[in-house]
Amino acid sequence: MSLYDDKPWLARYASGQPSEIEVEHDNAVDMFAAAVARDPEGDIIRYFDGRITRRELDELSDAFAAGLADAGFAPRERVAVYAQNVPQFVIAQLGTWKAGGIAVSVNPMNRERELELVLQDSGASVLVCLRGLYREVARNVVAGTQVRTVITTSELEHQTRNDQRLFSGVDGAPCEGAVDMAEVLERYRGQSAPEVSLGPDDVALLTYTSGTTGPPKGAMTTHRNVVFNAQTYRDWIGIGSEDVILGVAPLFHITGLIGHVAVSLLTGAPLVLMYRWDPAVTLETIREEEATFTVGSITVFIALMNSPGAKKEDLASLTKIYSGGAPIPPSTVTAFQKTYGHYIHNIYGLTETTSPSHGVPLGADAPVDPATGALSVGVPVYGTVVRIVGEDGEDLPAGEVGELVTSGPQVVSGYWNKPEETAHAMGGGRFRTGDVGYMDADGWFYLVDRKKDQINAGGYKIWPREVEDVLYEHEAVREAAVVGVPDPYRGETVKAFVSLRPGATAEPEELIAFCKQRMAAYKYPRQVEVLDELPKTVTGKLLRRDLRTREQQRSTAT
Repeated sequence: MSLYDDKPWLARYASGQPSEIEVEHDNAVDMFAAAVARDPEGDIIRYFDGRITRRELDELSDAFAAGLADAGFAPRERVAVYAQNVPQFVIAQLGTWKAGGIAVSVNPMNRERELELVLQDSGASVLVCLRGLYREVARNVVAGTQVRTVITTSELEHQTRNDQRLFSGVDGAPCEGAVDMAEVLERYRGQSAPEVSLGPDDVALLTYTSGTTGPPKGAMTTHRNVVFNAQTYRDWIGIGSEDVILGVAPLFHITGLIGHVAVSLLTGAPLVLMYRWDPAVTLETIREEEATFTVGSITVFIALMNSPGAKKEDLASLTKIYSGGAPIPPSTVTAFQKTYGHYIHNIYGLTETTSPSHGVPLGADAPVDPATGALSVGVPVYGTVVRIVGEDGEDLPAGEVGELVTSGPQVVSGYWNKPEETAHAMGGGRFRTGDVGYMDADGWFYLVDRKKDQINAGGYKIWPREVEDVLYEHEAVREAAVVGVPDPYRGETVKAFVSLRPGATAEPEELIAFCKQRMAAYKYPRQVEVLDELPKTVTGKLLRRDLRTREQQRSTAT
């Protein structure tokens, strides 16, 4: 008997093979064209008091594509987009596709060395960036790369509110030596995009991995990947043109690219952008725009809970809430639901799976494993096969811990210019995630941790995630990250780093004792350090690697 025979709601999501799933459009440009045809005058982007309709976005992206072509841009060349959550990001990405190119998303927090790495690795011939980023970073880098054209733009455009909480100190003056994006759009507006051929297997995006476990690699995300997982968001969560998408995830990240931009282009639902993340601005925006859906890191929702003056009615419209990219402590889901009345649904995926491979169906509560306290990341989404395998590569039975290996239409075609890494991670059409977890007897999946994060204390294996989940149960703890540090007796021991809720106090000894009462003797942290803020990626993922490096440097110094 199948695990899903007596669970029809699970069977709906877990059944099927990749070949059985219909990808409705050959490419992301056709996907958007269908939305324009359905309702050209509906909003597609909202940026403070600015509005861009579907017809206008179609015209603006045509103009961008025509400008690229006139400058000698050829199909399959790369355009790097180095910007925050502004409308120009979407215009440039869609315009790049219309010109037959590949959009390269660049983390706006990148500095010279990091930006140069992405530009060199991708071979981008065009760089689109905010003016401030050009002055501070990019102009010191581009001369040594293949970039022929730099197009700059301002975060002040497409709106007039100029909220000083976000825009204080922003210089909107044009940059010398760069092309102004507004001038390009004005000059070429009304012209058609060049005639290009885009197939499902053509690369749409180079999306660079976060580098939490090593140097970033450019995942080659195809148009089929983009369209398929835009459909997944739409159908799994029930997103339609009447929804309003709140853009809290950075657009350069795969969550923002698919869970915000792609699903908006597919459904026609307006995407609300806020330049950069600010809890107070976000709460106001939810109320003003009556946002209904968002997906972001759990740190976003923790910040909203701790925002001064936040009220239940602030999030009344936001009924479809998903979180991915970082582990979710069950206690946080409970606290958020108590505060706002809405349940945070888990969703799981990686850059290499074009965002989700698993999710908790809307309206369902994820189970919590009583043995580990882990919150389930859901069940595999449409047409996706996920296996739990041991060190020998063989399938493991339900309940046993192994590596998650994923197959499906969302798995990218490989890493840019890295055939060996591609063969290792994606050989045989199966992506080895590097994440460790298990499936229970009911078909729910749970993550334990990254393989490389496991701590070995005197022969006892400890997963940081389990210790972190216990720390999150303490009323004073806002965030927690656990790493292994050198220990003369055990080889390695457990150290926890925590930040505290506003106004809360807790001594390290108190937190150690709290964990000791709730965990096996070999698991609880022997050291706790309280920090104002824990290091995170721009997407909110806690950087254990940075904490380990700091501890290693301390050890070396002594």
